Amino acid sequence: MKDILEPMMFPHNLVLYALLLACICYRKKGLWLLLAFYYLAGNSFVANQVRAWYGSYSAVYTLSAASNVVVLGCGGSQQTLPACAKARLQQLSALMPQGGSVIITTRYCRPYVDYLLSMPGNFAIDCFFGGDNTYKEFNSLAAKPELKPDYILTSDFHAWRVTQLTAHHGFSAKVVATSSQTFRRVNCGINCPVTVNLTNFDFYSKLMAEFASYSVFVLTRSWTDWYQPGSDL
Repeated sequence: MKDILEPMMFPHNLVLYALLLACICYRKKGLWLLLAFYYLAGNSFVANQVRAWYGSYSAVYTLSAASNVVVLGCGGSQQTLPACAKARLQQLSALMPQGGSVIITTRYCRPYVDYLLSMPGNFAIDCFFGGDNTYKEFNSLAAKPELKPDYILTSDFHAWRVTQLTAHHGFSAKVVATSSQTFRRVNCGINCPVTVNLTNFDFYSKLMAEFASYSVFVLTRSWTDWYQPGSDL
């Protein structure tokens, strides 16, 4: 009983019920629209269905020794390696057999290369600065047809956008994604239909950021050059 009733007393669920009460009392279309948005964006059952759909854009593959894997950059500095980069390299080491070829597209190569060399596996590693965003990295890869990646490794919340860019550039590569806490499924019990969860709003904000970013790219790629690789490439 505690697990059923306690979530209903959380502030975000009290807001849900207050909105429902206001809709019943005032019968305004705007309030009903606000209630629908708040409920659908925060409801765990709905969000978990979206998570399942979004997760279909990445999968776990069995990499062969001859695989050519591109690891997209994830920021950092000359001395530090961010957590997202460590997660990508750790998954690469777990999936890649001995002798695979790894291409890293980042500004600061040394921390990436050192971290990968410290892990098991005899990899052939190449690293170059592909650009300061994913679009420039893909244009840099397209400018190097000899690379021909078999797999492209990124974080899970970039999987959809990376899949679209892979198809846009005509690559036959498969997208491999490292998991993040943001996209883990939220437990949904018996009270799921009548509650919301704040973590779902964070999930949707990241999802919308990905869609908005790619939409801007599609709308501007024919008449701007902001996504082109740097002149040093």
